[in-house]
Amino acid sequence: MLGTMAGLWISLFLLFIGGMIAVGVAIGSGSGDSMVKVEKHSALYFNLSGEVYDRTQPADFLQLLQQVENDAPTLEDMIRSLELAADDDKIEGLYLNCSGAGIGMASREELIEAIARFKESGKWIYAYSDSYSQGDYVIATTADCVALNPIGSIDIHGLGGMTPFFKGLLDKIGVKMQIIKVGTYKSAVEPYILTSMSEPAREQMQQYIDSIWSYLAETVSVNRNIPEDSVRAMASQLISTREAKTFISDGLADTLLYKRQSDELLREYCGIRSDEELRLVTPADYLSVKNISDFNSAKDHIAVLFAIGEISDSGKDGIVGPDMVNQIIELADDEHVRGMVFRVNSPGGSAFASEQIWEALEYFKSKDKPLFVSMGDYAASGGYYISCGADSIFADETTITGSIGVFGMIPDFSGLVTDKLGVNFSAVETNENAIGLTGFRAMTPEQHAAMQKSVEDIYDLFTGRVAAGRGLEQDYVKSIAEGRVWIGTAALGLGLVDAIGSLDTTIEALADETGLDSKDIVRYPKTESSVWEQLLRQSGGLDQLKAAGYDIETMKYIDIVRRMRTANPMQARIEPIIFE
Repeated sequence: MLGTMAGLWISLFLLFIGGMIAVGVAIGSGSGDSMVKVEKHSALYFNLSGEVYDRTQPADFLQLLQQVENDAPTLEDMIRSLELAADDDKIEGLYLNCSGAGIGMASREELIEAIARFKESGKWIYAYSDSYSQGDYVIATTADCVALNPIGSIDIHGLGGMTPFFKGLLDKIGVKMQIIKVGTYKSAVEPYILTSMSEPAREQMQQYIDSIWSYLAETVSVNRNIPEDSVRAMASQLISTREAKTFISDGLADTLLYKRQSDELLREYCGIRSDEELRLVTPADYLSVKNISDFNSAKDHIAVLFAIGEISDSGKDGIVGPDMVNQIIELADDEHVRGMVFRVNSPGGSAFASEQIWEALEYFKSKDKPLFVSMGDYAASGGYYISCGADSIFADETTITGSIGVFGMIPDFSGLVTDKLGVNFSAVETNENAIGLTGFRAMTPEQHAAMQKSVEDIYDLFTGRVAAGRGLEQDYVKSIAEGRVWIGTAALGLGLVDAIGSLDTTIEALADETGLDSKDIVRYPKTESSVWEQLLRQSGGLDQLKAAGYDIETMKYIDIVRRMRTANPMQARIEPIIFE
């Protein structure tokens, strides 16, 4: 262990020294012409592999390592590069290399819309994969030509998911989860107190996966000109096990090519000779060459503020309450900010932090500045809390939203620590509840009642905020709340959102309202390449860290435990949803 740690620190030191030299060389060599050039007969290249984020976020060291290792384009970069490339005569078309992208449903929807707009320029779109996952394939259907490896496959299987339940395990080790909640459909706590899914949880999950599957099936049907009934039938037939040639006859693919042959076809599309290198340009490189920067923040503009991740009271990950509040207040007090698009992609989190962010947004509106919300993959529970006061709310068809409910979860380890391990505790208190809640003894009935009252008060505040923000009766809000999840199209019908539309649509709508151009925007929080990022990307630093025993996957789990330890016990959050 000591040897590994010593190796790690030595590697970090060498990384720093070598990286500084590499950065210096890069800066020196880049002081003239850009190192990346876009030549004629180039193709915009989307490597759909790994986790795709909304945008590059300010990151701590662990997050930076994950971003560098992943190296997938961000949704923001892909959409911005498509807009520019459509009118760039050096870009011949778009190449989608489909290798298993982790991208949310609503993000996928916005990317498909952006590709469709690019297609209107008349430029070609080409997709290739050794084997298409269902998510990648839906994006690939936007292509003029869908190519597949001769021994590859295409997977269409519908949507489904399995939820693990831990009560049996917790019973065996003597741990009991003490639950306080409001909301029949608030199912985030179920895995810890039940052995299977409740009927309300099953009902809501079935409803929203059916709706999202309808969107996916219709998209494949329209883009590939295949009857939707045929697409739905394929989903039950394990088509990924079929021979590749059947995907041609079924209309799912256009040609079977090995990678070498695919590259030859790409050269033809680009109009270059067979002995020339393909000129593939990533979104990040393309934007750097175009020297795309935000509108001058010293002039009147629309602020686009990104709120991505879980909501917490402190820390560095996701939406940190105090940091977000300070950013909103700064924008409210900035005379050049004429309005704000608040881009929310969050499953919620701390109820306390959610309320603080809500109040800061009210302060922003008090400055007579319009506030529009654009919902991404999620704007649920606390994510909806921070959205509900907006002047106008836009969601994608497949956005997961609602989940208006609150819960608290406090573990009781006494069965493990005392009954199984034999550790006993004695307490001395000046008052009955001086020690307060502790994981080493069960809550008393008085404590449980007090906690339940606290959760109900937060729920009443939450539904009141929604009612006031949406112009609805609170009793009506409570009738559609109860922790129930809705997708964007259903939320529109219920009055929880105002329109179906992407981030770009939201920006255009606010531009119309403020009289500004939709290009007069500045994105917040500011993101700049840190020195660490330059070191990791330019000096092979990630490989050095791995060689020294720095395991990124292990660090992810350590980070999860750290966040659990510091989490507020009162949560307005939806459980993670993984579609398969």
